[in-house]
Amino acid sequence: MKFLDEAKVYIRSGGGGPGCVSFRREKFIEFGGPNGGDGGKGGDVWAECVEGLNTLIDYRYQQHFFARSGEHGMGQNRTGKNGEDKILYVPQGTEIFDLETEEQLADLTEIGQRVLIARGGNGGFGNLHFKTSTNQAPRHANPGQPGIERTILLRLKLIADVGLVGLPNAGKSTFLSVVSNARPKIADYPFTTLVPNLGVVLIDEREFVVADIPGLIAGASEGAGLGDRFLGHVERCAVLLHLVDGTAEDVASDFEVIRNELALYDEHVEGHPLSQRPIITALNKTDAMSAQEIEDKRAALIEAGADPVLTLSGATRQGVDPLLRALWTIIKDSRKAETVRVSGAGGSGSWSPI
Repeated sequence: MKFLDEAKVYIRSGGGGPGCVSFRREKFIEFGGPNGGDGGKGGDVWAECVEGLNTLIDYRYQQHFFARSGEHGMGQNRTGKNGEDKILYVPQGTEIFDLETEEQLADLTEIGQRVLIARGGNGGFGNLHFKTSTNQAPRHANPGQPGIERTILLRLKLIADVGLVGLPNAGKSTFLSVVSNARPKIADYPFTTLVPNLGVVLIDEREFVVADIPGLIAGASEGAGLGDRFLGHVERCAVLLHLVDGTAEDVASDFEVIRNELALYDEHVEGHPLSQRPIITALNKTDAMSAQEIEDKRAALIEAGADPVLTLSGATRQGVDPLLRALWTIIKDSRKAETVRVSGAGGSGSWSPI
């Protein structure tokens, strides 16, 4: 399945049905009063977060979603049928924006969360509502309210506990394939990874999710390379794992490139600052290095500001388990803090429509 993390969609809620102009017509009743019913309410447009989706690819091929309009009111004070709602099913982590106002309409981070993004129009009143002491036979009714038209932007930000960052060919995809059942493409050339990959890691009977994004290069925050487009996918992570290629000549320079790009990215977005997230730096590919090289390059990273600095080899799995345990320690504390925050805010798991 192709990966797509942005989609533009046109939506329209249903219009309300018009009210009815009608009068009683019964035998022996010469002047029957008004009995026109109200029109039905137009259908709403909802967005719902569901399991089993990890891409917005469905919205590339279908981009128009219209709820049904309410039906006309009828005689004998019968109300028209309400229009059917339209539901947009989206993956966890989807943000919804109004393209015209640039307002964020929703941020769907929980499975089962459901939000209203376009309310249907109310049905019009039938002529029964307009009967007065001076107007016993009103011959007019309300039209239904029109629906709401919107162009919205769906933007997916993957939900993961750990985000992998680093220069191209730092060994991120190899690491993900070793610690999880994910099978990303692995090759000895830059930008082998073109789309984000997710993997579920199991360590000491604990599970967490790791996201691998395309490698960053200098200028990524300005649009260079591929990684800038996908940095949003690690905004929600509890911890970032910065993999540094130990076989590079200047590991300190490589380290600073990534840290600078994270800081520059933060200037273009609001909230979720990447540069302030807990970050573990790992010197990778130690199987191709001597013990002295490992020590020298680890010291260079510490001098450049990396703390802590762990060492590992994704190819031989040496040092992988201690790294996973260090990641889990941060993830565990983050989950506890999130639980306290939600319970303190009175969160009950229910979501109100906007």
